[in-house]
Amino acid sequence: MHQTTQRLPDRTLAPLRLAYDAAVSARRRQTILGGVILVLAILVSALVAEVDLARLAANFDRLPVYVGRLFVFDAGDLAGRSVLLDVGEWYWGIVKWLRLLAETLLVAYVGTALGFVGAFGLCFLAARNVGRWPVARFLAKRYLEFCRTVPELVFALVFVIAFGLGPLPGVMAIAIHTTGALGKLFAEVVENADMGPVEGATAGGANWIAAMRFAVVPQVLPNFASYALLRFEVNVRGASVMGFVGAGGIGQDLIEAIRKFYYADVSAILLLIVATVILIDLGTERLRHRLIGLERSR
Repeated sequence: MHQTTQRLPDRTLAPLRLAYDAAVSARRRQTILGGVILVLAILVSALVAEVDLARLAANFDRLPVYVGRLFVFDAGDLAGRSVLLDVGEWYWGIVKWLRLLAETLLVAYVGTALGFVGAFGLCFLAARNVGRWPVARFLAKRYLEFCRTVPELVFALVFVIAFGLGPLPGVMAIAIHTTGALGKLFAEVVENADMGPVEGATAGGANWIAAMRFAVVPQVLPNFASYALLRFEVNVRGASVMGFVGAGGIGQDLIEAIRKFYYADVSAILLLIVATVILIDLGTERLRHRLIGLERSR
């Protein structure tokens, strides 16, 4: 059975074609304008940051030289030889580095756990659909914005000055920043929750806390856990450089090796951090997919 396509009259197609051409032209102008603004913003930021392309080009060859030196012994009988020729000498501080790496993981874990608790407690106040008190919602949103706007290293530096060197400043910095980051994500999840169970619980006499506990939390908890695992991955990477400002962990040995030009130690520590982050990413990714699968099967 053949189907025929009818063509509209030209007088009907003409205004439609003109409207389509006008829409395409408007979109093209917007794209060009956006590109011009982007280029101007890049040029202005480059001028403010005093970017010197000539200097960058003249010294670019130093980068591969530095990377090459990371995998060559620079002292002792093995000076000038590849680190792969003596892995034992390359990882001479493996026991110390593993201890510091474990400290880094603990900093990330405790900071993420504390941040999760803070975000969980504030997200219901910040959510538009369940937050009953406008003043509390405004304050909760502004606090979460402050927590996630200030970089972790800035928090860590402040806490190092206040409490001294060690992992405590790193834990506090990660916890505050995680509260802000997860709080925003959790609030968005709550705002997308089905309000039917909430209305039913409220009609049955439940107060606000009980309605959140029994009508909202069961809906959003798998997503909360998934976001928390994702944030833990990010925090492990963040905790690895907390030592740059004295907040404990393996970053402290890394920055010391960089400053003292211990090239082989720098590469050994970096590869140890990269391997750890990869393993954690793979593990948390599998857990997240399992949680998402459980949520979809419900």
